[in-house]
Amino acid sequence: MKKFFIALFCLFFAMPFCFVGCNKDKNTIRLCEVTHSIFYAPLYIAINKGYFEEYDINIELSNGGGADKCMSALVSKSADIALMGPEATIYVANQGKKDMPVVFGQLTKRDGSFIIGREATDNFSWNMLANKEILGGRRGGVPAMTLEYAIEKNGVENCTINYDVAFDNLTSAFIGGTGDFVTAFEPAASAIVESGRGHILASVGAETGEIPYTAFTANTSYIEANTDTIKNFLRAIMKGYNYLMTASLDDLVDSLRPSFGGTSDASIKNSIQKYIAIDSWNSTPVMTEVAYNNLIKVIKNAGSLTADVPFASVVNNSYALSILSDNA
Repeated sequence: MKKFFIALFCLFFAMPFCFVGCNKDKNTIRLCEVTHSIFYAPLYIAINKGYFEEYDINIELSNGGGADKCMSALVSKSADIALMGPEATIYVANQGKKDMPVVFGQLTKRDGSFIIGREATDNFSWNMLANKEILGGRRGGVPAMTLEYAIEKNGVENCTINYDVAFDNLTSAFIGGTGDFVTAFEPAASAIVESGRGHILASVGAETGEIPYTAFTANTSYIEANTDTIKNFLRAIMKGYNYLMTASLDDLVDSLRPSFGGTSDASIKNSIQKYIAIDSWNSTPVMTEVAYNNLIKVIKNAGSLTADVPFASVVNNSYALSILSDNA
């Protein structure tokens, strides 16, 4: 993990300074998401309902396939904003460099993955993972670390977490026969169920509690050069969240369908209900220091961090607080 982020810094300082703020169309935001999931529903609603357009913002969305790749996109300036776990920003902030990526808005507040097993059960116990293999994603990533935390919290013995399968390939590897269990986000989890190849057994997020799971991050130079755009971006996200909390289930399906071609309406509906049930989303983009410290605890538990990283070096709440003040 350390070697990867050292390589990122080498890339960062090798980049010509002329790339800073070189996006010709300042109204276009190149947004790299860690994965494509209904877990990020407020974002897709904001896109599909035209909330970004109301602020003259065009979103170019790409799927990074992991927080490490999203961070690479930020450092190389091939993305303006990344939606990813704050752990990547914490690792980078620990190096103390200038123009570091900074979290400016939180989206989700707990793990959005679900435990998928090959056999159905109405009485899931975490001890069912004992002496079994579960596909958990990249070592040092928040999905793997929260899974580790849940397993240790429940005293599960001899559970093998497979870190070798790439994040984007977890469900296909499971369907192909690898592992006894897998963690999956929606709508991938429901798709496995619909295919008859697995069963949703438990929510990881319901077990591990509140942490800042995914957040919007950008380089300091980009934020400072585009303060109005950053504020308007967060305003659009808040509109997406408010719609999510007030619209009917059928209307929510309609608002998300354009972002999930090939996913059945039933699966989208199922996914929304699951994420509402575990209270997945932050009601504002402000990240609290209490939640941040909970994340630090999870990262330290995984052995991916030894020294404390101050909240202020990772999170800048000023833009989120500003738009909340405007709405007060």
